Amino acid sequence: MVSWEDLPDPSVQTFEDPYRELSPEQFDDVLFAVRLRGRLQQDVGSSEDRQKWQESLAETEEALATDGIDIDWLLDQRQIVTERRERAGTAGNPRIDGQTVTLAGFAIPAQPDPDGQAVAYLVPERGMCSHMPPPPPNQLVRVLLSGDWAPGYFHEPVRLTGTLTIDPSQRNLMVVDGVMPMRATFQLEVDSVETLETREDRLEWTQSVADRIRAAGNRKTGGRTESE
Repeated sequence: MVSWEDLPDPSVQTFEDPYRELSPEQFDDVLFAVRLRGRLQQDVGSSEDRQKWQESLAETEEALATDGIDIDWLLDQRQIVTERRERAGTAGNPRIDGQTVTLAGFAIPAQPDPDGQAVAYLVPERGMCSHMPPPPPNQLVRVLLSGDWAPGYFHEPVRLTGTLTIDPSQRNLMVVDGVMPMRATFQLEVDSVETLETREDRLEWTQSVADRIRAAGNRKTGGRTESE
């Protein structure tokens, strides 16, 4: 049996990321400086506005320099850091490529492929891709189903056994919140399925979701109903 932590390529998970070393206040200062530079590069604002922007920019850059932060160098690293983060979130572990594995997670129903192949997705946490954002691609598994089983509802807890391969894909899936792009690094061709939830567990989960939706609606209306 493998865990979700086994799926990413371990060789690309550790890398230098200067943005991680910034405090929240320093990160806000960097964003503020970028916005001010953008304004000053455009032909916008009065002369008084531009003078204030220039003074604010100088103060912000001086504060960052006092903390030992070279903003120009930091901004030059953006593309490099973006590429490293992308690689860390998409690269699959070559040691499990093509292996027969057992992986537990939460199954999401999906539309069949054009050729009729039954498909689902497996995620590590309940709520992902509907009530929560999707996971990184190397934490999302596209599942090729065989036999009579298919997820009966969103986020059905299961333990799947089959052949896991690195086979990146991207499909659009209609979920609760609309169309969701499903970027998956892995594909699992299922041989056997073990469901892990009782009817009582499902009812409890459904009720908790309904409670959260109702609470969100109450926050928007201040607790008033439409009839009020």
